[in-house]
Amino acid sequence: MAKAFFRLQKFLRRTQFLLLFLTAAYLMAGSLLLLQRTRLIIQQGSRGTSASQALAVLDGMAGASIMDPRPGPRLLVGMDALQEPALGQRHSPRWLMSRNSELRQLRRRWFHRFISDQEPMQTAGFKAMKRTAEHKGTYVGCFSDDSRERTLKGAVFYDLRKMTVSHCQEACAERAYTYAGLAYGAECYCGNKLPTTASKPEECNSECKGEKGSVCGGVNRLSVYRVEELRAGARRRRNVTYRGCFRAPANLTDTFPASLIQPNLTVEMCSEFCSKKEFPLAVLRARECYCGYATGRFSLHNGADALLCSGLHNASSTAKGQYCLVYQTPVQDTRCTDRKFLTTKSKVFVALSSFPGAGNTWARHLIEHATGYYTGSYYFDGALYNKGFKGEKDHWRSRRTICVKTHESGKTEIEMFDSAILLIRNPYKSLMAEFNRKYAGHLGYATDSNWKSKEWPDFVNSYASWWASHVLDWLKYGKRLLIVHYEDLKQSLIPKLKEMVEFLNMTVTEDRLLCVENNRDGNFKRSGAKQKDFEPFTQEMKDLINRYILTVDEALRGRNFTGLPREYVPR
Repeated sequence: MAKAFFRLQKFLRRTQFLLLFLTAAYLMAGSLLLLQRTRLIIQQGSRGTSASQALAVLDGMAGASIMDPRPGPRLLVGMDALQEPALGQRHSPRWLMSRNSELRQLRRRWFHRFISDQEPMQTAGFKAMKRTAEHKGTYVGCFSDDSRERTLKGAVFYDLRKMTVSHCQEACAERAYTYAGLAYGAECYCGNKLPTTASKPEECNSECKGEKGSVCGGVNRLSVYRVEELRAGARRRRNVTYRGCFRAPANLTDTFPASLIQPNLTVEMCSEFCSKKEFPLAVLRARECYCGYATGRFSLHNGADALLCSGLHNASSTAKGQYCLVYQTPVQDTRCTDRKFLTTKSKVFVALSSFPGAGNTWARHLIEHATGYYTGSYYFDGALYNKGFKGEKDHWRSRRTICVKTHESGKTEIEMFDSAILLIRNPYKSLMAEFNRKYAGHLGYATDSNWKSKEWPDFVNSYASWWASHVLDWLKYGKRLLIVHYEDLKQSLIPKLKEMVEFLNMTVTEDRLLCVENNRDGNFKRSGAKQKDFEPFTQEMKDLINRYILTVDEALRGRNFTGLPREYVPR
């Protein structure tokens, strides 16, 4: 009996080891297979499609026809172009749609790689601003912070990952403010008036996100520093900007909350006075200086002939007192900077859809400041989150945001939304903007070597078709659409922004829209257009893109939407 039991025990031990071995082998084989498939997808996605293949696809489209005004193949366009092809058809619009799944793999890979790869470039500016302790301002104390009646409201900055005391101090000093206050470990506020309600020092207990061991305020608490001593050596980030000559309102005293009358008044004297009063506009008429905001009474939309203000920078001689000179001070207009999540879940799930590089981040900035509510995102971009787009970290289906950014296309991804704002931009500009973002982040520019590498032609071949298929898919599957052209939004900001806000079922005041206009660029506008000494688009690329432009234009008109702006048309 004992011998039989021993044999059974020995057999069970061997079986346990065998099962353990087989389980380990199964897991290893599965992991290798998964890695192999992933590598295959990435390799296929990165190869792109040649321009000749892409053009062959458009040749096979079924539907209404439109002739390219220049020599080239005949294009067949229209919404019927998105129907399933007949069996045996070699090329069809299904290619445009099938490209989406492949390109989504590439896109998500690039989005996630961007967060880590661009880290050194994004932090370069921040590190350059960092100073040693001897350059810091004077700590004043811990103060209570009420978001509804904020004292330090001259300028507001967010960096939810890299905020430091020095970063905030120098940002405020560069804008000629007296005080810098930090809250929640990541928020920076500037102003010239000290908060009135002091708090216990221990209540400022939030560690700075970018500097271990340093305190950056707390919950509804500000760590306040005096930065006056830094202002003399600080490099001014924004100088006083001339806005133009305008007809003076009927009653200047009622229109502007602060004023100064002084003999021999200069632009510098008036702008300094208005900066200390924390107003973004300095208005000069002879010896009179007025400070305030752009309002319905004084919108800055209808400028006068500069000759009516005799001497653009001579404050002492404006024509008979009917006109005035207007300057933008370094002070930020904060009437529209407060934002929050929706208090109740939105009943309508709205997408803010665009091709990458079409200005989606800029549109989000405008919508957030116009409505006062955060926008969400189908993705997570750490660079955007760190700069104050708090909706980035909220789940995209939470319905706590006013709309959700997406670059997705395809039936399933589109039909999950109840309605959408479809933002369209000139593909030439979109492709270049996305290529810049890929290699240099939201604010940088790709180098000449990047543009001249083989990656640029591959990028154009892959992404030009996506630009077209993105619009075509949303036209086919979108339930309720508002088409917004980037160029129209840029040219007529307030009218177009009003349309977008009304589409979101929101109402906003005219003063808030004027504040958005005053802060129109946000924190993600590239500084100027970096001119290249060469043409990045070859003739083959232009032929390909131009045909896609004609295709999309015809599809828009077929759905009774306004066609593409004339500047898109083949160049």
